[in-house]
Amino acid sequence: MQTAADLGFETPTPIQAALIPVLLEGRDAIGQAQTGTGKTAAFGLPLLHRLTPGSGSVQALVLVPTRELAVQVASALYTYGKAIGSRVLPVYGGQPYHKQINRLKKGVDVVVGTPGRLLDLIAQGALDLSATQTVVLDEADEMLSMGFVADIEAILDATPTERQTALLSATMPGGIRRLAERYLRDPASCTMKHTQRTAETVEQRAYLVHGGDKMAALVRLLETEPLESALIFTHTRVSTAEIASTLASYGYAAEALSGEMTQAARTETLGRFRSRRIQILVGTDVAARGLDIDHISHVINYDLPRDPEVYVHRIGRTGRAGKSGVAMALVRPDQRNLVRRIEGYTKEPIPYTTLPTIEAVEAHRFAAFRDTVTEQLSQPTSESVRSLILALLADGHEAMDIAAAALTFAHAAAPAPPLERVGTVKAPAHREPRHGKKRADTDRRQTSREGREEGMVRLSLDKGYKQGVRPNQIVSTIARTADIPGRVLGKILIENQQTLVDVPEEFADRVLAQSKGYRLGKDVARIARA
Repeated sequence: MQTAADLGFETPTPIQAALIPVLLEGRDAIGQAQTGTGKTAAFGLPLLHRLTPGSGSVQALVLVPTRELAVQVASALYTYGKAIGSRVLPVYGGQPYHKQINRLKKGVDVVVGTPGRLLDLIAQGALDLSATQTVVLDEADEMLSMGFVADIEAILDATPTERQTALLSATMPGGIRRLAERYLRDPASCTMKHTQRTAETVEQRAYLVHGGDKMAALVRLLETEPLESALIFTHTRVSTAEIASTLASYGYAAEALSGEMTQAARTETLGRFRSRRIQILVGTDVAARGLDIDHISHVINYDLPRDPEVYVHRIGRTGRAGKSGVAMALVRPDQRNLVRRIEGYTKEPIPYTTLPTIEAVEAHRFAAFRDTVTEQLSQPTSESVRSLILALLADGHEAMDIAAAALTFAHAAAPAPPLERVGTVKAPAHREPRHGKKRADTDRRQTSREGREEGMVRLSLDKGYKQGVRPNQIVSTIARTADIPGRVLGKILIENQQTLVDVPEEFADRVLAQSKGYRLGKDVARIARA
């Protein structure tokens, strides 16, 4: 209670108000709520309340789909439980085994980890879950999409039957319901109904521009919007660096947030963003995972995501803590149908808006310059400047001419990004959002030899129809082995002796780095660039 008060918690969120009493009673529970609704505290505070710190055994286990979420949840639980001396350890792939094993030997109260690494540690005898009292499955639907169900079942089978189990999920597909029926005992259901998938505090806009005009359009928006801080999303790690570098060269306080950064570099970058030394952060969905900063005033989709759920997750980074926010999307002409699909999913229109003209941007710059000059006039003038003005007046110059020359010089010296022409694209007539059912994930996986989508790398596995390869098998195997979200994979083409799959550029090296290959049933497939 003292920790909650110190952190500024005053009123619980709906999921916290529903879930905390149930978990304190010791019941199993299913919590269904969107990201950003306070789920970590909802399961974390009761979990810590039941701990006996320093008992020498792992008393609580939290399963999460990704290494980023493992770090985020572990950090939150450490903060919540610091006052009671709880010991929390995040475990995930990519870290040396010996460091995690040594920490486990010294004694840990709570383990937060990804399924693959947890199974490895169990198999090595380094992780003993025989005394675990509480198990939490966080973002269970994401773990399902990544093909972790079998791993989760194996981990749950290594814990006591009499444990308390909580399952947290934004959606409740059939696979998650079956998992709950098998492993949860008479669970209480805490479902937060969402008739509206995006917050009312977020204003959405779309700007129709050609792909080559995106940077010019972005500059116009950055120059005219009342920007507190902005998060810009793009598809690939390469484009994050290019966009951030270009913006920095224009004088903006902008940096890239890459999924390939070390945790230390990521922490430093986010620290600068939180303290407002950086105004603009450019990243991919993976790089921005777990980002929870309340002062983000604008989210800009430089590249529109293919998945409507990802769009909702992105724009949910603004309009938080009772503040209003703006979500803007730069939409290519060939992406109009994608906008309609997002509208159908969110059941809200995304109005097409006209970009500010060059004249409007220049007027905005002039008004900002005038405000700067007015502010300076309220400050005392230095003696050296005053002496210069008097000397110029003594030389016969008019006061108006002196002021004009000084302002012209100051205005020219102020950094200003170039204003380039943007090709006109006619916005489509307004259409009501389509409310049809969302297509299944497999419907989005094309089976043709069309060129790969922008930002994707085409890879080839040396197994195909002859070996019984199936699309869902490809998705789950790559997601689980390379530790990436299954939903990010693009087109899949299964041929007789090989399978082609499109992978986002930022994940390509990670997928190719799996030297042991990918197990597809009884076979092991080798992967290479197509």
